[in-house]
Amino acid sequence: MKFPLNWVLAGCLLGLVFATRVLGVNAPQTTPVQFPAGKDTVGGLLTEPSGSGRHPAVIVVHAWWGLNDWIKDQAQKLADEGFLALAVDLYAGHVAADAPGALELRMGLKDDVAIRDVQAAFDYLMTRNDVDRDHIGVIGWDMGAAYALKLAMAQPRLGACVVNYGALPTDPNDIQVIFSPVLGNFAALDRGVLPSDVQSFEKTMKNLSRRVDIKIYEGAKHGFENPGDADNFQPEAAADSWARTIAFFKRYLK
Repeated sequence: MKFPLNWVLAGCLLGLVFATRVLGVNAPQTTPVQFPAGKDTVGGLLTEPSGSGRHPAVIVVHAWWGLNDWIKDQAQKLADEGFLALAVDLYAGHVAADAPGALELRMGLKDDVAIRDVQAAFDYLMTRNDVDRDHIGVIGWDMGAAYALKLAMAQPRLGACVVNYGALPTDPNDIQVIFSPVLGNFAALDRGVLPSDVQSFEKTMKNLSRRVDIKIYEGAKHGFENPGDADNFQPEAAADSWARTIAFFKRYLK
């Protein structure tokens, strides 16, 4: 039985749409990677955007919960926007199921080792042929946001830094060595990172003629971006902060 040519073409088109949307053809691909950090080896997940050539890249630094599914989702969303995302695993595969477990993992992480590992992620991206080495950024949440800023202090070649309700440096000498643009998303009701601390950081950055974009969300609490944090999650603030993040990375990394 023969079918009209337009039927055949329509069937081919539908098949292509199915393969693309359902089977994930040309969708971002995630693979485990390892890279050296001093005498040690650090693990992470690399999510690559579709298309060939060099891509701007973003280092993704998890909160005290560890490299959980939500952090993986953020890396996937970055890849959907055309960024190669490297989610660093600072806990060597361990993920907390509750706050006491997260605290235990956090207490076992040495600051100098974490900073070394995030810097190692930057060095690893610099070796990849699919990375635009002049356009590498970093994003972190909570604990990871603090380490993202510490990378900005240590790495003058960093292209952009996004801080989501993370502890901020207070010493002007530390802030003075931050040369990358900084975007900050904070919560007005945060009991750990106070709005006054955020405003002080912003003022010092501006006095130093640094590029900084800070937003404090009224009525929001610490962790407001994470839907897994049922008590603090605020969908509207989360959506707005993510839109700000993507626009910021597109401005400075693309």
